[in-house]
Amino acid sequence: MEIRPFGVEMWMNEFETTCELNLAETCIQSITLGELFDMAGQHNSILNDLSSMKMTYGAIEGSERLRDAICGLYDSQGRDNILTTHGTIGANSLVHQTLVSRGDHVISVIPTYQQHYSIPESIGADIELLHLRPENAFLPDLDELRAMVRPDTRLIAINNPNNPTGALMDRALLEQIVEIARDVDAWLLCDEVYRGTDQTGDGFTVAVADLYEKGISTAGMSKAYSLAGLRVGWIAGPKEMLHDVMIHRDYNTISVGKIDEMLAAMALEHRDKILARAHRITRENLRLVQDWIVSEPLLSWVPPKSGTTALLKYDLPMASRDLCVTLLQEEGVMLTPGSAMDMEGWLRLGYTNPTEDLKAGLARISEFLARHAKS
Repeated sequence: MEIRPFGVEMWMNEFETTCELNLAETCIQSITLGELFDMAGQHNSILNDLSSMKMTYGAIEGSERLRDAICGLYDSQGRDNILTTHGTIGANSLVHQTLVSRGDHVISVIPTYQQHYSIPESIGADIELLHLRPENAFLPDLDELRAMVRPDTRLIAINNPNNPTGALMDRALLEQIVEIARDVDAWLLCDEVYRGTDQTGDGFTVAVADLYEKGISTAGMSKAYSLAGLRVGWIAGPKEMLHDVMIHRDYNTISVGKIDEMLAAMALEHRDKILARAHRITRENLRLVQDWIVSEPLLSWVPPKSGTTALLKYDLPMASRDLCVTLLQEEGVMLTPGSAMDMEGWLRLGYTNPTEDLKAGLARISEFLARHAKS
C-alpha cells in the first residue's frame, strides 16, 4: 500500500528535539505523573495499585473503568459505544480502514489532520476535499458540501475543533452537517481530539456521536488532558460499527496497555482539575498572542475559537518551509510550515506551551520578521 508522507509528523520528527523554543507543539503543556497523582489524591496508594497489577493484555475492548469514564464526556454514549485505541491517531486510522474501501466516495475538510484524506486516498477511495477558507472563518461552506455529496458517499470526515485553524463548529452548524450526511446515509467521522478547549464556557461543544445515528467521535488524552505520553485514545459510536472496527483492531492493537488505561481513567475521573488548568493556559496564552499579532504588520489571522493552534498568514517572499527553517537557524524557534499541511503561505503556531516560553518565542519571531522585512 502506498501512502503520502505525513507532512506534519515528518516536520516534527526532524526538528522538535533540537529546537530551543517549540511553538509547533499542539498539546497543552504536559503534566507529570506526580501532578496527576496530586490531582487524583493517589500519591499514597498508586504504588500499591501498580505493584499488584499483573501484566496481562487486560480487557481487549478497554477496561470497564476507563470506558465508563469516557462515557462521562458524552450525552448518550454507554460502555458498549466506546472502544479504546492507541491514541486518537489509532482511532482515526481504524475508522478509515474499517469503513472505506477502494472506489468509495469520501469527503474530507482541509486543512485538517492529514490522516483524514491521505488514508482514504491510499486505500483507493474517490477522495474530495472541502476547502476551509479564512473569509468564512475556516468553517465549512454548507452549500459546497451539499454539492459534493452523492448518493454513494460513504464517509464525511470533519475535525472539531479544527487543527490547525482553531475554528469551531457550534451545535447548529454540526446539526446541519448531520442532515447532509443523513440525506445520503453517509457515515460522519469527527476528530474531536481538541474537544474541551473552547475559549468560552466549560470548553465543550457537542460531540457528533451524540447527534447522529451514524456519527463517530474520536478523541484521546493528548491535547486537552496534557497526557500524550499515555498513548490512549478512543472511538465513540454505534456498537455495530465498533464490532467491525474490532476485526481490524485485532490485527494491529490487541489491547491498550493496562497501566496507560488505569492512568487515563484516573485522569478522566478528575478531569475537572485537569481541564481547569487547560482552560487557564489556553485562554491566557491566546490573549498574549492576540495582543502580539496586533503589532505585527506582516502577519494576519482568523483568531481561534478553540484548540491549541492558530494559522498565521505571513507577508514575506519566502516559502513556508524556508521561513521555518531559517527561523530555527536564526532564532531557535520552531513553527510548523503550511506546506506540511497543504496550506502554503501559512504558518501554524502552537500557543499552549509554558507561558514564558511563548512570550520568549513570540519576541524572537518579531525580531526575525523585522529583520527580514528590511532585507
